[in-house]
Amino acid sequence: MAVSVPEFLSHLRTERRLSPHTVSAYARDLAAFQSYCEAQADGGSIAQFDSRGARVYAARLHRRGLSGRSVQRNLSALRSFYRFLMREGAARTNPFEGIRAPKAPRALPRTLSTDQAEQLVAAEQRSPLAVRDKAIMELFYSSGLRLSELVGLDVADFSAEDSLVRVLGKGNKTRILPVGRHAKAALAAWLSERAELVAVGETALFVSRHGSRLSARSVQQRLRYWARKHGLPVSVHPHMLRHSFASHLLESSSDLRAVQELLGHANISTTQIYTHLDFQHLAGVYDKTHPRARKKR
Repeated sequence: MAVSVPEFLSHLRTERRLSPHTVSAYARDLAAFQSYCEAQADGGSIAQFDSRGARVYAARLHRRGLSGRSVQRNLSALRSFYRFLMREGAARTNPFEGIRAPKAPRALPRTLSTDQAEQLVAAEQRSPLAVRDKAIMELFYSSGLRLSELVGLDVADFSAEDSLVRVLGKGNKTRILPVGRHAKAALAAWLSERAELVAVGETALFVSRHGSRLSARSVQQRLRYWARKHGLPVSVHPHMLRHSFASHLLESSSDLRAVQELLGHANISTTQIYTHLDFQHLAGVYDKTHPRARKKR
């Protein structure tokens, strides 16, 4: 039966075309499973492994301290392996079908404080590129855009008269977002500079020093540059500004549905993660200020 493992891994590489990283992870998971089976008192026949044994094995993985995500990957590898064995006639059932790992805890997105966000967008304006970068950061923080949405903007998508920007989001869904007064002023300053840089026929709102549409990678690099220049203690990336926009807006308004619409989330459960961020903020205030919560010094 052991010979089926290399055959299965070859199947993953050639037929399913999984990434080398995934194939390597599956190989480690299967090697651990084989060792477990061989150590069992009954000789550990993989073909005879049943659903009760699968539940015991899943619980064992959890007891070993593996994260929920790692347990999920292990079970996914084993489900795929047994489907392959059944296809090849080497097993009658898939004992891991229906076995689920405990849910992995969802990591809370990192955000800037209000003061840090203000510190970041206070970019110098001595050069055309600095003016552009200020407009980018102001727009991220003002309207909660994704990186792909921002670099995809054309000049025609911004309406200074209405203080609105039209973005094309996930699933090719268009949404109209308000633009705050600071972002509007920064965009107006940038549009004046853009006229001197832009290449003939280029429609992009944000362009590089060469006049072509600014790339996502360049935006990431410029944000890191300004974060370092302004002495921020964190590595800032575009999604951090989007998270900061959402959490700060929710702290002020408590309107989860409005934040969902602004972010372009299809499901409100995606937006609800920001309620946890809001709770963390409230809990921090409580711990620092409530007389029954403060620790004695």
